[in-house]
Amino acid sequence: MKKVLILANASGGLYNFRFELIERLLAEGYEVYFSVPESQKDSKVQLIIEAGAKHIKTRINRRGINPIEDLKLILEYKKIIKTINPDIILTYTIKPNIYGTYAASKYKKPVVMNITGVGTAFTNPKLKLLVSMLYKYACKKASFVFFQNKSNYSLFLSNKLVKSNKAKVIPGSGVNIEKFKPMKKQNKDGITRFLFIGRIMKEKGIEEYLKAAYKITKKYPNTEFQILGRFEEEQYKGSILLNNKNSKIKYLGISNDVRKEIKEVDCIVNPSYHEGMSNVLLEGAAMGKPLIASDIPGCREIIIDDYNGFLFETKSIKSLIEKINAFISLSKEKKAEMGINSRRLVEKKFDRAIVINEYLQIINKFLNRG
Repeated sequence: MKKVLILANASGGLYNFRFELIERLLAEGYEVYFSVPESQKDSKVQLIIEAGAKHIKTRINRRGINPIEDLKLILEYKKIIKTINPDIILTYTIKPNIYGTYAASKYKKPVVMNITGVGTAFTNPKLKLLVSMLYKYACKKASFVFFQNKSNYSLFLSNKLVKSNKAKVIPGSGVNIEKFKPMKKQNKDGITRFLFIGRIMKEKGIEEYLKAAYKITKKYPNTEFQILGRFEEEQYKGSILLNNKNSKIKYLGISNDVRKEIKEVDCIVNPSYHEGMSNVLLEGAAMGKPLIASDIPGCREIIIDDYNGFLFETKSIKSLIEKINAFISLSKEKKAEMGINSRRLVEKKFDRAIVINEYLQIINKFLNRG
């Protein structure tokens, strides 16, 4: 039985966006191992184990560069690869991509990397040179590299970090269009509801969202702005929880199934500064919701202006307010049409089955099973 090892930096992302791939690999007869920092007590880890995959707890610091911790991670990856002796390795996000590929090169194992987004690594001058050097080495050693948007793909090509003959753009992580589909709203009180889903931190655009919400709710009392996600940066905790007393701006906490929250709102808002491919927008679109998002790679692929939503100038509160105003001003029929268009776009371009098939083709190619 061929063995597949998956290296990831969080069980949540692995379960939410790669679970169907794991199921497919198991169904195809592969033995699947997955390395994440969470223990077996974690609910997402339990679900992946129940599907038939084998869990490996691996300590990983997702943010920043710490030479000592990162060296320990490389050594841990080497130990895992030596012990399991996988036939192929799949990596996701920057540290598993770079350090996992480096560790795998010692044992000459094929690696399929996934550039889920470049984040601040290429916008921070201090980090750019170092990360570029690390990625250049990793891409050279990797057998194949998937990119989640054309902008990141072009960035790597123009900087000669990867060769075009071993790289390809896929539609993000795709979205499970059977799981995420239009559902009937229970709320019929006439309030227009907006929803932010994501880690609560500056780079996800939470400041712009909150400031826009304050202004819009004053102008339109019949609006509500919701926030769903964990606090990644504690500085926002006080103000958001304090404002939770304001019935117009609500913190919903963390959800195990975002469909419950998405179905009750009128519009999904993603004011992030950077994305690989916005899973939040894909899930919202699959459920037939209009979208408002920053005009950045990873968002602009999912939104066609005035067709299924609006794009606004990144980091601009004024531009965000203008687009929210534009949405509020639409007729009920036009809003419904935008939602239908969102669903159509996702069905055509972002079905997760497309991503799974791309992975199976590459895996079978390198393991000579195709």
